[in-house]
Amino acid sequence: MSQDALRDTRFVLQQLLQAPAVLAGLPAFAEVDAELIDQVAEAAHDFAEGLLAPLNAAGDREGCRLVDGEVHAPTGFAWAWSEFVEGGWPLLACHPEDGGQGLPHVVDAVLHEAISAANPGWGMYFGILHGGYACLRAHGSDDLKARYLGDLASGKSLVTMALTEPQAGSDLGGCRTRATPRGDGSVAVEGTKIFISGGDHDLTHQIVHLVLARLPDAPAGSRGLSLFLVPKWLPDGARNAVVVERLEEKMGLHASPTCVLRFDGATGWLIGEPGRGLNAMFVMMNAARINVGLQGVGAAAAALAQAQDYAAERIQGGAPILRHAPVQRLLAHTRAWTEGGRMLALWTALRLDEAHAHPDTAERERALREASLLTPIVKALLTAQGFDSVSDALQVFGGHGYVGEWGIEQRLRDLRVSMLYEGTNEIQALDLWQRKLLPDHAQVLARLLARLLDGVDSPWTAPAAQAAERLLGGLRGAMDADTPAGLAAPAALRACGLVLLAALWARADAAAGIADADDFTRRKRATAAVYFTRLLPELEALLAQLDTLRRDPREAAGLLAQAAGLPEPAMAE
Repeated sequence: MSQDALRDTRFVLQQLLQAPAVLAGLPAFAEVDAELIDQVAEAAHDFAEGLLAPLNAAGDREGCRLVDGEVHAPTGFAWAWSEFVEGGWPLLACHPEDGGQGLPHVVDAVLHEAISAANPGWGMYFGILHGGYACLRAHGSDDLKARYLGDLASGKSLVTMALTEPQAGSDLGGCRTRATPRGDGSVAVEGTKIFISGGDHDLTHQIVHLVLARLPDAPAGSRGLSLFLVPKWLPDGARNAVVVERLEEKMGLHASPTCVLRFDGATGWLIGEPGRGLNAMFVMMNAARINVGLQGVGAAAAALAQAQDYAAERIQGGAPILRHAPVQRLLAHTRAWTEGGRMLALWTALRLDEAHAHPDTAERERALREASLLTPIVKALLTAQGFDSVSDALQVFGGHGYVGEWGIEQRLRDLRVSMLYEGTNEIQALDLWQRKLLPDHAQVLARLLARLLDGVDSPWTAPAAQAAERLLGGLRGAMDADTPAGLAAPAALRACGLVLLAALWARADAAAGIADADDFTRRKRATAAVYFTRLLPELEALLAQLDTLRRDPREAAGLLAQAAGLPEPAMAE
């Protein structure tokens, strides 16, 4: 996280979202004031830039090694983890009863962005630790919590999420891993899981695997899945029957071990109720997907800082390339997307905190509905746009960006997978359309946008309100025409994201206008203008897509199928 990104984070939390005032109304976080938020943000920046960033390129070059069934992380990674644990960082958002600091997710999100900007490979070891902790805390038995919860909270243990199998990717209902009761409260887990981030390593002695599997006589499909805790090391100190078959050879994130794990009758214990494994994991999903969105923001922010510095120093045609209009366009667009994405992600994290901790039940429910609606947009829009923004930053470097010495090409490789894991971006779009927009005819979205723009004193308020009206009309027209979800959802998600960012940029322009004019506030207001004049117009193309689908979904589907290579026109599934 650069100094510019740190300054912008302060603006978003303190001035735009007024997070200290919001948190003051949540009893669990009433003591989290502006000074504490600043201290955590600055310390996270210092840790990430001071310890993690210097390991990033070297970790990518060295990669991970599988030796005699054990995975070894790149040089320095285990030391950095010990420093991270010593600093109490894993405890940041954990409950005080478990030794945690009890800070809100919106503060923890700042840490995740800083790590993603500095060293995304190292960040993968840490990425779902809090989600695994929260899952066990919510659904684990007293015995499991007593045995494992404290070590997860402190970072003494790390966690994996073992879901995917060779024949079952996003369709988890096809999982075949079996869990056979042994009669003593444990089960024997047998099966193979692939794409397991941090499936083995030497950062911690213990690794806790959260494994989806089927009990005997469980029904087919996702309703037959249960969740089990399967540790690397058993309580008696023996090695559990979890075998690393191989490390995946990946496009990026070489410093993060992505493992194929084989469970050969490994001992595990049920988490939650039988057949409700996905329900037990749901507690992990919103926060995890927000953090993945922040990977896009962090990578783009780091790439922007590098490209800005390079453009100021690189001389072409007798002048720094920062004076060239094409370079200015790349940097300005990247800034508008990145700073807008930071606003959207941190606002969603704050709404998630309100959903968990607001004293009023009705407000908790409203915050949860809004956070649930925003989460797929954060995950899908910010990872896709983060990748495009890093690519634009690479373009600033010209040919120098394509070679390894500047590190931009690594950022592009490392970020690409963010559009695939935690549910592909296409699945996020379907979730938004089918579960968040259709059931109430986009009423939650409409109320949310109206509240965002209420009383905002900016020249961009009216254009944002007009965009919101156009969006809602387009969405509802497509809904009323029963447009197939698979056709409408991707355009709908991006259109929703564009309008939400418009509302946030109008608010940011107003907040910057209140402050004394300085380079930061002048640039913020200029970037708002760039967003509205250069980026928001994409909305009209997306609405035109939805209108075409509304008018004749069968013809649109048939053309799409033919162009995709199907021998006969067919409706998309």
